[in-house]
Parts: sequence; structure tokens; C-alpha cells
Amino acid sequence: MELSGLVRALRLEEPRDEEQPPPAVPPAEQVLLQIGALFSEGPGGAPKAAVVRELGALVEAADCRWLLGGVSPAALGGLVTALSGYAAPPKQEQDAADLPSKDSAYAATAERAADVGSVFLCLLAKLEAAKSQESLGAAVVGPILRCVLGPIYIFTATHLVERPWTDTRSQAVAQQLLELLLQAAGCGSVAEFLRGKNEDEEGRFAAVMGLLKQELTKDTWKRNPATKFVFSWSLPQVSRPWLSAHLERVLPPSLLLSDDYREENKILGVHCLHHIILNVPAADLCQFNRAEVVYHALYNHLYSREAPLIQAVLLCLLDLLPILERAQRQQKQPRPTSHWQEVLQLVLTHMEAEHRLALRRVYARTLPAFVQRLGILIVRHLKRLERVILGYLEVWDGPEEEARLGVLETLQCTIQHAWPRMPCRLPVLLKALLKLMWDVHTDQGPTPEPVKAALLQGATECLILLDRCSEGQVKVLLEGVYSSCEENRVRECIRRVQEDT
Repeated sequence: MELSGLVRALRLEEPRDEEQPPPAVPPAEQVLLQIGALFSEGPGGAPKAAVVRELGALVEAADCRWLLGGVSPAALGGLVTALSGYAAPPKQEQDAADLPSKDSAYAATAERAADVGSVFLCLLAKLEAAKSQESLGAAVVGPILRCVLGPIYIFTATHLVERPWTDTRSQAVAQQLLELLLQAAGCGSVAEFLRGKNEDEEGRFAAVMGLLKQELTKDTWKRNPATKFVFSWSLPQVSRPWLSAHLERVLPPSLLLSDDYREENKILGVHCLHHIILNVPAADLCQFNRAEVVYHALYNHLYSREAPLIQAVLLCLLDLLPILERAQRQQKQPRPTSHWQEVLQLVLTHMEAEHRLALRRVYARTLPAFVQRLGILIVRHLKRLERVILGYLEVWDGPEEEARLGVLETLQCTIQHAWPRMPCRLPVLLKALLKLMWDVHTDQGPTPEPVKAALLQGATECLILLDRCSEGQVKVLLEGVYSSCEENRVRECIRRVQEDT
């Protein structure tokens, strides 16, 4: 078979002594081992782009029996790993945000990735063709696939979506490679590839995490800027009940990401923790105090001033806190201040003094869930909660009025659960709700009509609930307002309260 200039460039050594037996390593494996050694040096050194392109031509033209029958799975796996390292983004000694622009280096990475991806496409095509050959078949192809699918998957995940080190060509090659990878593995989706087709079948997530393990330590995860994206893209593909078996592999790197000083990494880590909480049984989370560790990591983020991070943390806590509560109940521990109340107390403290609209919206959206969950125990926080509600009802927070709508929902939940404590607060709450109605009616700003209608509807519902828990006092107080009000929209709201039975 003609190997073009590639074999000659590698200068394969022949036995010097004619009496010496032929080499134990088959020619194909000898070629691939030397190529792997060449690329193990990294992207530096002698120019390798031409070698990659010739390697792609070699793999495409090679006979399946010569290429696959005369090579060990470990040799092919080593070559794939070396090529993936050659196409990886530049290693960094510090965080990417602290480095100067690397546009040229990233452009070179995208070009290398497209060339290497083309080689992998040819290799997977050969493996697919070899499955149907009698001399090869699954007995030869299966072990090779087990060695190469993991590194090829990590390469694909690195270059699949838009990143600083990708371009349209490298992304297109990665997309084709992913489709061929799933076909070679006999899977219909990435989730099926990683977790397995059923509960009894082990997927390839353990192998992938084994390859990522060295890149996901405290000292190494920032050196390769793609590692965190590969991990955070792969983790959501593995759901319940498969994820439980990998808890020890995925929890430490998720905590590591969330503990970083950069907001982007914190949010990424919190999203990973949230997926773990939703897809791992509560008993496994509570074992070895894991849930408490996650809780304290999330609780510390509540002191942040960044709205996207606070939103991710609060949503994550809403799913974690019931798990902690059940664990306390099963252990029959005495109930001091529960985690729910601890979080709500801190949230209310921050809400009361918060002036940034983005944060006010985030807090107001999640507050009803905390009130609903605490139930009657919300009475312990009524004084501060009342101040928060009154303060938020006064401030216009944008065309969508998310903060006001959230606080109105919070007030409704509070009245429903703590109704015996509401009559004494009736004058203050009634005044605030009527003022809100008037502000909405006279608003000449960009607030859409559906939003105004929702605000008036929410305020009306609050007045109806207040009237019910105060045995009709609201109807009595509104009589004079109704008779003196000339605005039809406000009168309609008051009429609905008075007609409620």
C-alpha cells in the first residue's frame, strides 16, 4: 500500500542486521505510535499541520484490515488522545480573564481542531465499515471503540459550540463528528451515550470523567479553559437514576467551580449543583453530610451583589432545603431556627436595604415560594416582611413590574397563612394597596396594559383576602372611597371587593 510521504517523513527504522527477526510491532501500529509521539509534544515544535492532513488521507485510503487489524486498541487510543491535546486551546497559567487577548492563538486552535476533527471523522468511518467485515467485526472494532470514544467525545464537546477557540468550520466538523460518534456507539442521543440506554447498562460517563479527572483538580482546572465547559455541558445529560452512581465524581468539581471568585464560574458551579440536587436521591445527598456542605456553599453566595448569581442560588436552595428538612425530621433533631428561616431572614435583610432594581426583581420573584413553604411560621418574620412589602409596592421597577407583581403574590400568601395577624396591620396595608392602584391608574409611562391589569388584579385579590380575615372591615373602610372616587378603573376594583361574599 502507498503511504505517500508520511511514512518516509517519519523515517521508520528497518532492522540493521539481516539475521535479526522482524519487529514485533505491526507496521500500522509502528506508524501510529510514532505519529502519537510526535503530537504528544504539544502544538509547538516542528510544523504538524501537514502531518495531520496527510494522516487524514492515510486513514481514509488505508485498508481496514491493515489499519485496524494490525494495531492495538491502546495505540489508537493514545493517538486520538495526542491529537486531541494538539487541538486543545492554549494552556494557561492564570485565569483567562486576567490574560491579554489571544485571538491569534485561538484562531490557530480552531484551524487545528478542524483538521484533527477531519481525521477523527475518517477513523470513525473506517470503524463503522469494519463492523460488517468478517475478518474484523465487533470482536476487533469493540475494544477499539472503547479506547477512542471517550477522547473523541471530549474533543467534540470542546469544539461543538461557539467559544473563543472555535470558528464556523471547527464547529461544523465537531457537529458531524458528534453525529458519527453516536452512530458508532449505537446511541440516539448524547444523554444515551453518557448514561446508557437503560438502568442496567453502564454508559460512558464514568470513562469521560476519568479522562477529565486530572483536569478538574484545584490546581489544574483553570489551565485548560475548555474543561469547565466540557464538564458543565456533559453533566446535565446524565439524569436520575444514573447520576447517583457518579456522585463522588461530579460533586467535588461542581463545588470547586462554585467556589471561584469569578461570577461566571460561580453560576456555572451552582447550575451543576442544582442538577445534582434534582437528580440524586435525598438519601445519597444527605450521606456523609454532603447536603450540608452544599447548603453552606450556596448560603455564602447570598452575600453576593450580582443578580444572576443570586437568582441561580435561590432557585437551587428552594430544591435543597426540603431535603435538609426531611433529613432533620428523620434524625428527630430538635428544631432550632430551620434552614428555611435562616435563608429567609438573610434575604429579607438584603431586600429591605436593596436599591438595585435587578436584585429587587430577583428577590421578589422567589419570595412567595419561601412564604408558601414556611406557612404559619412566617409570623416570626412579619415585621420585617411588612416593611419589605410596603417598600417594594411604592417603587416602579420597569415596564414589566416584576418586583411589584412578586410582592403582591407574597402578600397574598402571607395573608392566607398568617391571617390572624392581619387585622392589626389593616390600616397600613389598605393605604399601600390603594396608593398602588392609583399609581397604576395614573401611570403614563411605558408599562403595558396587561401588566397594569395584573397589578390591579393582584391588589384587588389582596384587598379581598384582607376583608375576609378582618370580618368585613375593608368593605366598611372602602365605602367612603368608592363614593368619592371618579376613576372608573379604580372604582371597578373597589366594587369587586365590596361584592365579594
